Amino acid sequence: MEYETIRIIQGYAYWFITVLLVFLLYGYIYHLYKSQRSGKIDYEKYARLALDDDLNDALVEKRNNKDEKKES
Repeated sequence: MEYETIRIIQGYAYWFITVLLVFLLYGYIYHLYKSQRSGKIDYEKYARLALDDDLNDALVEKRNNKDEKKES
């Protein structure tokens, strides 16, 4: 292959990957917005997690111990 052909392929690959990553990013943002709006997950309470990380601080959400799975 000639040098110019390789550069053209690199240019098209760059734009394809950029557009693909933009679509994935906007899809993820929409997923987060939809989950927040439907009430499935409240992401705003996780925003304070970095600030309220002391052992005596309140939990973000209580742990569900009904599952019989053991953590390893």
